[in-house]
This record gives sequence, structure tokens and C-alpha cells, in this order.
Amino acid sequence: MFQRLLLITTLCLSAASAQRQASNPAPQKRERQVKTFTLPPDKLEKAIEYSAARDRLYFLSVAYSIVLLVSVLDWRLAPRFRDWAEAASGRRILQAYIFAPLLLVAVDALSLPISLYRHHLALRYDQSIQGWGSWLWDWTKGELIQFLLAGVMVWILYGVIGRSPRRWWFYFWLAAAPIVVFLMFIAPVVIAPLFFKFEPLAARQPALVAEIEKVVARGGLEIPRERMYEMKASEKLKSVDAYVAGMGASQRVVVWDTTIQKMTTGQILFVFGHEMGHYVLQHVWIGIAVTCLAILVFLFLGYYVMHWALARWGGRWSIRNIGDWASLPVLLLAVTVFGFFADPVTNSFSRVLEHNADIYGLEVIHGLVPNSSEAAADAFQILGEVALSDPNPSAFIEFWLYGHPSVGSRVRFASEYDPWGTGQAPKYIH
Repeated sequence: MFQRLLLITTLCLSAASAQRQASNPAPQKRERQVKTFTLPPDKLEKAIEYSAARDRLYFLSVAYSIVLLVSVLDWRLAPRFRDWAEAASGRRILQAYIFAPLLLVAVDALSLPISLYRHHLALRYDQSIQGWGSWLWDWTKGELIQFLLAGVMVWILYGVIGRSPRRWWFYFWLAAAPIVVFLMFIAPVVIAPLFFKFEPLAARQPALVAEIEKVVARGGLEIPRERMYEMKASEKLKSVDAYVAGMGASQRVVVWDTTIQKMTTGQILFVFGHEMGHYVLQHVWIGIAVTCLAILVFLFLGYYVMHWALARWGGRWSIRNIGDWASLPVLLLAVTVFGFFADPVTNSFSRVLEHNADIYGLEVIHGLVPNSSEAAADAFQILGEVALSDPNPSAFIEFWLYGHPSVGSRVRFASEYDPWGTGQAPKYIH
């Protein structure tokens, strides 16, 4: 959900979305050391089925989005919405807030079957327990947020196009980049609480917070207790996770209650250490920089694609020129295609960052958690079991779709990583 909101905010719309142990009894620690990621036969069959279904849905959803946007252009829906907006008001900001939500509703309503099927898969394969009414309300809240963001971004975009027809892609990027940073700042405070409940972690899990503080100190950071939260993921999800979100005054540590329920304290500390690694290694800022760079490239390419497409089909689509509100679906179509081919590049880069965060997590809990490598490997094993991860994904699928290393490779790495025992210097924590 948040990824889609970010794309909408920075590129006007989306063509195509939550994100551990004192008071609870801890699970019994496993006696064996996990060397490889394995699943029992029944879960293995379900994992392969679920992974295949999600992979098919990804490629189907991209193809569906492309066909849908081409159809929106052929049906001349955007010119119709443009005419309604211009007839309703002569003020551009009001026109933007009429045109953008109408186009968004049309695209998202026609895309609803894909979204419904995605949630159906999550229910069928025990990844979600969220009822359809609650899911639909979350979808509606997401749409309302998108309406708010899309209107102002479309207004800025076409205002810039009107003033600089040749350099609009660069000037709009200059406006979009700080908005990306602003959204990252407010997301954990304003957006996330609309979808999940958060409670102070110290009030719920004081002993766990005390252990987390040791990891924080080991990493040389200061994270006040009032910035540590427990997220009530179990009201909607079965998956496990923790994360660091926000920046500056909004920065916080979030641990899912499902993680607390299903992992031991040592395993939770590794998961936390991994997420802390993202912060210490500046991955948040690196991610923002890469996102902004990708937006600049997409807008630059979109500039040329829009000129080419409108020169060839603009009359057929009833689009007056590039500064016409109705040209927006052309830009969205270009961004959808560019985004599809950029996915393997951005995912490959993401896997590098995630692997480095794994290394940091292993190093920052070394000496604090007994048998830390085993705890980390077991954490990945639990993650894979709950998420029904495919133990042997194809090289192509991993290359194109995986933003993290496969669970199998992470289990093996966690089990084998031991610079201290081999006389080598750790990469991050000395």
C-alpha cells in the first residue's frame, strides 16, 4: 500500500500498497541448528502453489494495467473527465481535484478484480485473516488518501508543463523530490495508524525493550523508549516483521505483535538488529536517493514518449496537447512499462542492501544473544514457514521479483557467517 501511495504522490497517480517478550510465554528454543531452509511436505506443496500464484498474478497485473490504460485512452475517458472538470470550474486547482479523482476511480475500479484476487490468495494461503469488510474499508481509505495526493500533484504537474513545455520533466522532479522526503517523514505518524493500531512497546513488553536497548547501545545509537512501538498486525495478518520507519522527529522502531508471539527474544533481537542496520547503514537515505533518481529517469523518458504518442494518436484519443489534463493516462502508461522493466534492477539493488543489513544484524547481536547465528537462522526459518516462501525459487523469478535474498540463502548465510571464529574482522561491528 505505501509503495503505491509513494508512486502516486511523486508521479501524480498510480497506473497499476503493513507492514517481539516479557508478558507472553516464549516459544521453546529449537535444539538443532538450522543449516538449510526446509518445509514439511504439506507446507512445501502449499508454498510452491502460493509462490507460483503470486508470480503469475504479478505479471498478469502488469499486463492488465497496460491493457487497461490503453483502453482508457481508446474509450476517451480522460477527455470526458477533462470536459467535466473544465465545465465545473475555471480554477485549475479545482479542475485538478475533479479530474484526478475521476480518473483514479475509473482506473482503480476497473483494477479491483486484481486487488480482490490478491487478497483472496492471502486468505486462502493463511497469510491474512482480514475479513472482506475490513479489507474493503482499508482499500477505501487508501483511495481517499490517493485522491488527496493525486489532486495536488496533478495540479503541480500541469502547471509546470504550461510554464515550461520543454523542461517540465525536470522542474516537476524538483517539486516531487522534497514531497517524497516529506511523505517518508509523516508516513509512520499520519498514514500507518490509519491501517494498524500502535501501542508503546515498553508498556506491553518491558523486558523485550530492555534487551533491545542493549542492541541499540551495541550499535552506538540512541533510540528512546517512547519511539518503540508494538503494531497489532495480528488483527489482519499472520506474517511476522519489524521495521524502523520515519526520520528525524518521526523516526521509530516498530515490532509486530505476531513476531513477539512466534519468535524467541534472541530471534526478535536479530530481526530488530537487521532493521537497525538499515538505519545505521543509511539505507533509508540511499533508498530515497535511488527513488528520486528513478523518478527523474521515468519523467525524462515519459516526456519523449508523450510527445511521440500524442503526435501519432493524440487526435484519435481526443487529447489536445501535452498540457491537456487528458494526457495523463499516456504518462501513466509510460511509467507502468518503465517500472516493469526497472523492477529487476531495483530489486537487485534492494537485495544488496538487505544482505548488508543481515550482516549488520548478525554482528550487532553477537555476544549479546547466545548462539546468535543459530538464532538468526531460526528467525529466517520461522519467517519462511509463516510466509510460505518457496525453498527453491527459479533464478529468473528471484532476479525479477525478489527484493530480499531468498529465505534459503539467508538461512545458509546466517548459519555459516562467523568471522570471529575464522580470525577475520567483522564488516561493521568491531
